[in-house]
Amino acid sequence: MQPTAHTTTVKIAGTEVSFETGRIARQATGAVLARCGDNVVLATVTAAAAPKPGQDFFPLTVEYREKFAGAGRIPGAFGKREGRITDHEVLVCRLIDRSVRSLFPKHYKNEVQLQVQVLSCEPTSDLESLAILAACCAVHISPVPCNGPIAGLRVWRVEDSWQAFVGRDKAQDADLEFSVAVGPEGLVMLEGEAKEASEADAVAAIRQATEWIERCHKAFDELAAKTGRVKQPAPDAPELPKLPADADAALKAALKIQSKPERRAAISAAESAWLETLAEEARPCAKQAFGDAVWEQMRENVLATGARLDGRGETDIRPIWSEVGLLPRAHGSALFTRGETQAIVTCTLGSPDDALRQGNLADETDRKSFFLHYNFPPYSVGETRPLRGPGRREIGHGSLARRGLQPLMPTQTRFPFTVRVESEITESNGSSSMATVCGGSMAMMHAGVPIDRPLAGIAMGLISDGARHAVLSDIIGDEDHLGDMDFKVVGTERGITAIQLDNKLGGLPDEVLAKALEQARDGRLHILAEMAKTIAAPGEPSRHVPQAFHISIMPDAVGALIGPRGANIKGITEATGAKVSVNDEGGVLIYATDATSATRAREMVQRSAGVLHVGKCYRGTVTGVKDFGAFVRINAVNEGLVPIEELDKDRVQRAADVAKEGDEMIVAVIGADDRGRLRLSRRQALGVTDAQIEF
Repeated sequence: MQPTAHTTTVKIAGTEVSFETGRIARQATGAVLARCGDNVVLATVTAAAAPKPGQDFFPLTVEYREKFAGAGRIPGAFGKREGRITDHEVLVCRLIDRSVRSLFPKHYKNEVQLQVQVLSCEPTSDLESLAILAACCAVHISPVPCNGPIAGLRVWRVEDSWQAFVGRDKAQDADLEFSVAVGPEGLVMLEGEAKEASEADAVAAIRQATEWIERCHKAFDELAAKTGRVKQPAPDAPELPKLPADADAALKAALKIQSKPERRAAISAAESAWLETLAEEARPCAKQAFGDAVWEQMRENVLATGARLDGRGETDIRPIWSEVGLLPRAHGSALFTRGETQAIVTCTLGSPDDALRQGNLADETDRKSFFLHYNFPPYSVGETRPLRGPGRREIGHGSLARRGLQPLMPTQTRFPFTVRVESEITESNGSSSMATVCGGSMAMMHAGVPIDRPLAGIAMGLISDGARHAVLSDIIGDEDHLGDMDFKVVGTERGITAIQLDNKLGGLPDEVLAKALEQARDGRLHILAEMAKTIAAPGEPSRHVPQAFHISIMPDAVGALIGPRGANIKGITEATGAKVSVNDEGGVLIYATDATSATRAREMVQRSAGVLHVGKCYRGTVTGVKDFGAFVRINAVNEGLVPIEELDKDRVQRAADVAKEGDEMIVAVIGADDRGRLRLSRRQALGVTDAQIEF
């Protein structure tokens, strides 16, 4: 007998989305099958019955996977299975995780796994929104305690119109794209990019997304009511001991130390001194009590007196110093330091063949001409750990920095290079992704990348007890960990290019968001002014920067340039070391590691394609003689007429007296007639030396 399925639907910006539960994956704690057009996504949540002994954090794992079969494709890997998780899938995992994590009870420590699988897809559609909605719905209709409903989706602005579930082709025309998640008390997650949007534009995007998301909240409540499932009660807070006076005094003294390593060492010493006075079985609860005391005392210091851990005021930016050209052989390099956070960033230019290639459901080879890699080595925070591949945090931070820089990148026609930016975090105390943005902007300008304006990034924080709010500029690591919000804004002097927000309060008042945006703008302008002291605009690239340029030839000449089986264009590459590519419209791209090779390759391309210059002399062959002159072929593409009056300096009675078919003739290009036909002159080329003849 087929099980009963419960369904609900919601319509957003003209698109209908349905959610079903009760028929598939019934042994999971909660499961939802979401549909939107041809897209089908299965989201499951599974929770352990009890926490593991000694568990002191909430072990939430989020996994998002795209099945190639859903797009009617077979994976290209050797085993013909989906391979390891891609960067794109990691980024969607992070969006889902950041949407739901803060709404679980503080003392809930049961292991929870949230899985989302794309089972069917229209490759160019907005799968990410459907995945976030399905995951949020699965959590809400399950017995797992979570302060829902919560929902999230992406909103685009295309031609001044707010839209949702936009296809890839249409999304390319958008000037703003935000992923927004909203809980019952307000905004909890935000991430996106824009083409220098104003703060008012950002608020308007959030407001529009919230309106659509509230419809999803209602639909999720309806589905939960149909299932009849009851939420598990949130666990009670454990009874914790109170800090003795000496431990409390030592903690307060430690929190006044402004240096991160010394402060953390003093906090650890104060904790150890107290724990050593207790019996072994009492130490776990005491350790938790001490951690809560650190959280409470730091926050009270900020709310009561405005005293931040490093002694700054709420709007103060840490000292900034920077330099470019740190690495002499790199195409572009910058060292950016803000307080105890530092990044060495390089910019490397390559040919179009060096573009990043990624496989996904939409395209077998998705090529990116601009990409950024972010590295966070353990020494940057004084730790030791094995060096593996990049973790999800590194992929997420790199993506945010890339999205911030992307809107100011020149087009491939204007700047025909592949651009790779790499950030090595050499010190970290908060805002390392924003240091990457600042250093990346400076490194690209140092390499001569023609970005329109410099970019900078700043991380904002929030401390709130419900009645009192303190918005903090340029937060350090402990303010991120102990605070209520991590809010990063990237942009130029004109507006926002990328944004990311994680809110631990479950909601964010509008006035606090507005204040944070304005304060972030002031901080960003301050940082841009400091960066301008080092480099303010793209400069002349170093001699190590490769050369690349476009030229155009007649479409009819493409075959001559390529040659039989590509022999001619391959010969140019072998002779010069330059890479040469041509399209059917006659667009030729020449890329070389030095100016000499690039110039030589351009000359050979022009000669092969029949590109001639007025006033220059060329060696040709007579192909025909008439009463009015002689026809001369210069190359496989160009043939022109030498009028009889241009055959010699003296008057010529008969063209056949000077020219015979098959003769070699040196001619000068004098232009074209009124019908666009090539006009040549032997008279003007008489007496030229071999060095004056173009090849």
